[in-house]
Amino acid sequence: MAGSDENCVDGVRPSNTQGILRGGSGKFATGIGHTRRALSTINRNIVGAAPYPCAVSKRSVLTEKHAIPNKHPPIPVHRPVTRKLAAAQISCKQQQQPVVQETKPSVPPLPKQSEPRDCPIIDVDEYNLHDDYPVPMSVQHTEAMLEEIDRMDAEVEMEDVGEEELLLDIDSGDKNNTLAVVDYVDDLYAHYRRVESSSCVPPNYMIHQADINERMRGILIDWLIEVHYKFELMEETLYLTVNLIDRFIAVHPIVRKKLQLVGITAMLLACKYEEVSVPVVDDLIMISDKAYTRYEVLDMETLMVNKLQFNLSVPTPYVFLKRFLKAAQGDDKLELVAFFITELALVEYEMLKLPPSLLAAAAVFTAQCTLGRARQWSKTSEMHTNYHECELLECSKLMVTYHQNAATGKLTGVHRKYSTSKYGYAAKLEPAHFLLDGRF
Repeated sequence: MAGSDENCVDGVRPSNTQGILRGGSGKFATGIGHTRRALSTINRNIVGAAPYPCAVSKRSVLTEKHAIPNKHPPIPVHRPVTRKLAAAQISCKQQQQPVVQETKPSVPPLPKQSEPRDCPIIDVDEYNLHDDYPVPMSVQHTEAMLEEIDRMDAEVEMEDVGEEELLLDIDSGDKNNTLAVVDYVDDLYAHYRRVESSSCVPPNYMIHQADINERMRGILIDWLIEVHYKFELMEETLYLTVNLIDRFIAVHPIVRKKLQLVGITAMLLACKYEEVSVPVVDDLIMISDKAYTRYEVLDMETLMVNKLQFNLSVPTPYVFLKRFLKAAQGDDKLELVAFFITELALVEYEMLKLPPSLLAAAAVFTAQCTLGRARQWSKTSEMHTNYHECELLECSKLMVTYHQNAATGKLTGVHRKYSTSKYGYAAKLEPAHFLLDGRF
């Protein structure tokens, strides 16, 4: 039983330990110093043995921790302490079964080149340090899998960078231009998108008019486009004029003979809002063939601003056209074609169902297709317009139809205007027929 104590503590064989406990003969009974030298020799053999390269021996670490180094002098061990330890180890052995058989100290340690023993713990670093032990297949597969994951992550990052590169900074060239308000331009257009519904009218508001219809509206708008061209007014003035007419007719009944009066009064208000030099009232009466008096024009002006609650600051298609053309990196030619297509849409009553931002985005997309610049909506244009290409197709098809019929019928004012050299002969371009055929 005492052999269990020495076996657990010092690794001594049971036969030698029994001789010590009985006090009998043997080499361990000659003296304490001799006994210490034997134990230190045994400890040195156990601790000094080279670890196997394939495993980490937890038992050897424990032995090394409690072993007595050779450089220190031997410490005397009293018999009562040894017997107490032996009794404690016997109890420990009974509670923990089975106990792994310890290697005999007399057996020399295996050399490094010997075959490694099977063990559940693998030290990958030891494998990498020694060329004699190849890397296991499971480790190779794990490393290959990790490399493949890293490669896929790198490809995804490159794709993300590529998408970011497609988004152009359209305001980078205007950072030194204080009039471009680069710091606030995104907030301004976000505000325009929120309030653009206030500038829209019900698409069927004509049903509440008893004496006029949508065809009369179209004739009035087509005539005002020619007046606007003759007076050489700003583009903003034309779009605001059309907006004021629709909003006023939507809330107030108009007789047929007063419809032209509404048109010239709306242009007068738009000129006061947009122009630096405003046409005089007499000039507007003259172009209407003196059908109205000055008093009638001023009276209609008062009625109109009151019905509209003096709200003239509304986002029109022109506001969005300028921004979307910039996002499309358009030149003067693209701008002229886009304005030509948009003015064709102003005449049509059915286009009132579309918000100004959608009308402007579809005009830019249709102009690009007309010039053969691009048949796809760019990422930059999509980001600044907030419209995907599929959302523009229906409106673009209608615009191509208007382009085809621009020179026919009675409403040809827009076609004549854009058939001049001042507007780059934009009306004479071939329409984008492939949008109607679905070949894009």
